[in-house]
Amino acid sequence: MTEPSTPATGAPGARRVKGRRRKPHTTRRKVLLSTAWTTAALAVLGGAGAGYLYFQLNGNLTGVDIDNQLRDDDRPPNVDNGSLDILVMGSDSRSGANAKYGQDQGGARSDTAMIVHVYEGHKKASVVSIPRDTLITRPDCPGRDGGTAAGGQRQMFNTAYEVGGPACAVKTVESLSGIRMDHYLEVDFTGFKKLIDTLGGVDITTKERIDDPKSHLHLAPGPHTLDGEQSLGLVRTRHAVGDGSDLGRIQLQQAFVKALIDQVKDVGLFSSWKKSYDLADTATSAITTDSKLDSVKDLAAFASGLRGIGGGDMKMVTLPVQYDPADPNRVLPQEKADAQVWAALRADRPIPASATEDSAGDKGSVGAVVDGG
Repeated sequence: MTEPSTPATGAPGARRVKGRRRKPHTTRRKVLLSTAWTTAALAVLGGAGAGYLYFQLNGNLTGVDIDNQLRDDDRPPNVDNGSLDILVMGSDSRSGANAKYGQDQGGARSDTAMIVHVYEGHKKASVVSIPRDTLITRPDCPGRDGGTAAGGQRQMFNTAYEVGGPACAVKTVESLSGIRMDHYLEVDFTGFKKLIDTLGGVDITTKERIDDPKSHLHLAPGPHTLDGEQSLGLVRTRHAVGDGSDLGRIQLQQAFVKALIDQVKDVGLFSSWKKSYDLADTATSAITTDSKLDSVKDLAAFASGLRGIGGGDMKMVTLPVQYDPADPNRVLPQEKADAQVWAALRADRPIPASATEDSAGDKGSVGAVVDGG
């Protein structure tokens, strides 16, 4: 997730964060995701969305009518083969409750971006992470001010959300992939923290020491139960693991997310209506969806269809990239390898291993730093 500016000493968020050591036989395996995994968490709500909850929670949801903002003849064809493609994003806006994570630069960017492809039958999925610093050709998009946001070459991927919001992010992903997005889901820093806290924390094991003053995270090797603030620090960490790049951080996020998805199966929310309501209230307040999912009924039905997918059923890769020779802080798409990835998903087939074998994005062992509880 996007690296924040370091708060001044004494500023909110500048405290040292210590993970609580987990009891050896804890049963509190309560978890959620960071972005893509909002869907997995909401699947838990499948049986709790009727009647009272529907009327109380429906007003929490924020929907964006992306289809109305984009011209249908300027998008990939809407292929109905039983699969689903979902753009899941983390927003890094530094305004409002997110101000503690750095200065507001005048607009939000896509902090995390993942294309989740759910295969026909909805038993398996592939997830493609797009590095935020990838230099792409961004298409012209509907702008935030109602006009047109001009595209251009060598534009950082995460500027699409900045200049045009969800609609521009969707159009940019569709331009890259040739795949029409069926749905859009977004969660921000504050929403992510609240989801984790409502679930009671997430159990993880760190195999190496993590000390990152920029994300305010300090964890010794061993088991921990992380609260929302600490979990956010972990998925934003980059300087304390691997080579300090954003590619390493994506690997860490992917490993963390797979552990969370497996743990969410043990949440046991239906033992308490209050617990179910608290999670539903937090989750529906934390996310922004496309207009097809902006009711509790539609969102719960959608998520329930994905509840059988566990961490072991997901193939997670980073879009094949290479470091930009002109700027080591940027990466460039590997066009032939990327084409393999997108062609596989368009055909509803697994991503071939050959597509990522030469990519800078899936090298290294950052993912081994964190294991599920």
